[in-house]
Amino acid sequence: MNNKLTSLTFLLLPLLVALSVMMAVIVPGWSAESEHKGKPLFYRNPMNPAITSPVPAKDDMGMDYIPVYPDNDNSTGPAGTVKIDPVLIQKMGVRTGMAMERTMSRLITTPARVAFNEEGLAMVHSKFNGWAEQVMVNKTGEQVTKGQTLLTIYSPELVSTQEEYLLALANARVLAKSSMKEIREDARRLVRATRKRLAYFDIPEKVIRRLEKSGEVKRDLPIDSPFTGTIIDIGVEAGHFITPKQRLYRIADLSTVWVYAEVYEPDLPWIHKGDMAMIKVASQPGKKFSGTIDYIYPYEEGKTRTVKVRLIFNNRDGRLKPGMFADIAIHADRRDKVLAVPSEAIVRSGAREQVFVVTGPGIFEPREVVTGVEADGYTEIIRGLKQHARVVTSAQFLIDSESKLNEATAKMLEAGDPNKKSANKQVNDMSGMNMKNQEDSMQGMDMGKQKNDMPGMDMGPAK
Repeated sequence: MNNKLTSLTFLLLPLLVALSVMMAVIVPGWSAESEHKGKPLFYRNPMNPAITSPVPAKDDMGMDYIPVYPDNDNSTGPAGTVKIDPVLIQKMGVRTGMAMERTMSRLITTPARVAFNEEGLAMVHSKFNGWAEQVMVNKTGEQVTKGQTLLTIYSPELVSTQEEYLLALANARVLAKSSMKEIREDARRLVRATRKRLAYFDIPEKVIRRLEKSGEVKRDLPIDSPFTGTIIDIGVEAGHFITPKQRLYRIADLSTVWVYAEVYEPDLPWIHKGDMAMIKVASQPGKKFSGTIDYIYPYEEGKTRTVKVRLIFNNRDGRLKPGMFADIAIHADRRDKVLAVPSEAIVRSGAREQVFVVTGPGIFEPREVVTGVEADGYTEIIRGLKQHARVVTSAQFLIDSESKLNEATAKMLEAGDPNKKSANKQVNDMSGMNMKNQEDSMQGMDMGKQKNDMPGMDMGPAK
């Protein structure tokens, strides 16, 4: 038995030495008694800093309490101020940001759908009967420009109208030499009337001028595009008989598009016409498009309990396609010159919100703040900070832990008697225990009976 104990001792001794070295390196204050001179303020539980003792003690695991000495490094700041060595700051990865004035708004996110700008839609009809002779644009999706010829039409009615106009011109030239003013005026009125008739049939101005210059009647007359856009529907083929009620083309100007969003009732009071919005579509990953609210519809959809909002977006590069689904973020309740900090700088603890302000090299002061709206990774600061204040944006939770410990220490020092705040009082105070009764209660225990329960073990006196 003694040989076994000796072997076990030799095995455990190196482990205990190695553990002591590790604790001296890892646990703050492990060698505090050798590094500090003077009397400790109190002793702190190594596993739970909230538990303290006015005298040296051990926790339930047999670990010594850590002595806490007066530290003047934080005396220049309020309770909770933390001072960290610059080398340690770099190892912790501490980063900072600055409180700056910026434009902030309430962020409302909702699904959306891209649609045609209805103000940029045009239907092409013929204002006279005739036959489609040549169809120049015969594919949907084709891009056309303003004034581009779409098709030519043969119409007997237009042929006779051209002849009437040429006769009116010839008559006006002859009667221009008449001595009677009324005759000259009647001839000019007839020219203007026949010319207007051609214009009312939407005959292009260039065709009318060519007719005046050449004096030859054109059998087939063109129909041109009213503006630049994209052909989204075609209703004519070569040889078709055309009437004014037949739609020949549908053209859309896609340089701008509308986006419809569904806004829920609680968000409705925040949005206004002119508010800015950003959308993302699946076909353009990482790309955002900006637009503005153009119209808020005056009724609510009964099934979805939402109100439709129409927004207008610039689409000159053609990346937004009508029919696409999108995710939209509306920046409502816009506010200019709002003091804000990066959102990651805010440390939330229950109902309390605070930031750590850099007041000097390696000095971090906790400061409680009142926050407002949050958007684009920034949070509005209503009260608690001034402009250009530098705040911690990373590793602030490590700093927060040390700050709370320093704050608790300061409160104990202010109280002047750490015994009153000791959570370890019950461990050290044993005056109320009657040890005599405990001895009496153990006299009736027969340890000899325990041998049967532990076979192989010799409970006799050790040699």
